[in-house]
Amino acid sequence: MQESSHRLLNIARILQFGDSVLPVGAFTFSCGVESAISCGIVYDRQTLKQYVCTALLQAAKCDAVAQIQTLRACRSNRLNDLISIDKDVISRKLSPESRVMTQRMGKKLTELSTAIYHDPVFNWWLEQIRQGTVIGTYPVSHGLLMSHLDLDEDAMLAMHFYGVAMTILSAAQRLMRITHLDSQKILAEVTSLFPDYAEMALNTRPEEMSSFSPVIDILAAVHVDAHVRLFMN
Repeated sequence: MQESSHRLLNIARILQFGDSVLPVGAFTFSCGVESAISCGIVYDRQTLKQYVCTALLQAAKCDAVAQIQTLRACRSNRLNDLISIDKDVISRKLSPESRVMTQRMGKKLTELSTAIYHDPVFNWWLEQIRQGTVIGTYPVSHGLLMSHLDLDEDAMLAMHFYGVAMTILSAAQRLMRITHLDSQKILAEVTSLFPDYAEMALNTRPEEMSSFSPVIDILAAVHVDAHVRLFMN
């Protein structure tokens, strides 16, 4: 395949699997911003942007690291390493809702991958999930798909960070007084920070992977007992 054709195909794949309406259930989660808004922590464009940046920092130190390790393990034909990476991810999710989120989205993405591509590796991973051998966390399932699509680490991380930002912004659009123009302005501002978050993820060793973010973790705990909830978390 010519280089230009390969590049065009990669762009098309990034658009497809980076789409905020990809049917993996992301729309049912808010990454804690629902509680942040109800508690008055997020109340305008600036505080929403700060919350998005906090979530991206958390992603860069945990899920993005797992994605990188998954991609590298796949390309070195070390598929059994995915089982330990998956366990590392779920062990770092402090709140029950964050564990549910990564589990459900990971399984949905694997089911989607299995339906689209006839690659035995997806059938193997889905079977591991169904047997309970693994949780099937979203970053590991996503890294597995990116390996199949032959996308590089930069593209994979850009898709992941975009997904985190859009999940929060889409939820906020339904929860607070903020215009679509405000949301797009925030998105434009935070995407300029993606290279910094990617560098952080690339320089974080697997044993240093951590999802610790006190504000988000506390808000997730508050959300569990909320009387009115539009989102899962």
